[in-house]
Amino acid sequence: MAVKENQTSYIRPILTQLVVLVLICLGVAFWQRDFLAEVYLRNQLTQVGWFINSGIFVLFLAGMVKLVRLFVSYSQEEQAINRFLANLDLAVEPESGLTGESIIVHRYRTLRDLHQRRSPINHNALAATLLAHQSSRNTFPKFIHNILILTGVFGTIVSLAIALFGASNMIVTASEAGSLGMVIHGMSAALSTTMTAILAYLFFGYFYLRLMDVQTHVISRVEEATTTILLPRFQTQPETVIEDFADIIRAAAALVKRLDASQAQYADVADELKDLLSSYRDEMQRNSAALEKMIELLREGFRLHQPPQ
Repeated sequence: MAVKENQTSYIRPILTQLVVLVLICLGVAFWQRDFLAEVYLRNQLTQVGWFINSGIFVLFLAGMVKLVRLFVSYSQEEQAINRFLANLDLAVEPESGLTGESIIVHRYRTLRDLHQRRSPINHNALAATLLAHQSSRNTFPKFIHNILILTGVFGTIVSLAIALFGASNMIVTASEAGSLGMVIHGMSAALSTTMTAILAYLFFGYFYLRLMDVQTHVISRVEEATTTILLPRFQTQPETVIEDFADIIRAAAALVKRLDASQAQYADVADELKDLLSSYRDEMQRNSAALEKMIELLREGFRLHQPPQ
């Protein structure tokens, strides 16, 4: 068999990396808790920084949850492919122990149905359909990946606007202390939102790219199994089609010859019936003449033809 079961998981190390990086980030955050508290929590004159940073964190968390779910889903698909190939090696039912929702089982059933209906199998169309369907699952992570850095830019702009508002108050009014605090607060909020967005973008962007790699890996394994294992089982080869047509033509020619022979036999039977009917008609004529002669003799014997006295 061209494709053997691949026991080495491609996705499990990525999930391990994710867990390790999360633990490292939590450790660094605990180590630098005083600095982070100073930047994010203390001396906040407005709630702008909290709202923007909270929004960035919520987007990041939602995207990571989606990524983890996709990683787990593709890990199950990888296990399904391994189980499917193992079933083929063991010469058992390929779908044994698998659900109909897996990609490889869906591809197997599609090829089997097309083969049973004697429909041509277009592998390119099947591959393009699978790629389009799997790409549609990345819409939300792609959205998060594209807007994370923009949220940092948005937070920077809003924070700088607050700082400029404080600077303008310093120029117009005499309350320099409060206005200076507003300027410092705006610069601090700009720093915190930018730092939050950049860190979230880097973390999420790496695992988003790894998701693309995982998706490509799973799809490539499905297409490889389809090309090397499933298509030779189900695809009708052109030579086989030509041979089938040749057999049909030969059978039709033999049927025509038998029909010709049957028609000849029918013609012979018709001629025999015609001769038989002609002989029967002649025999009836002879019998009719003999009967008339017999009647005439009877009349003469009994003198029925003489008039009564």
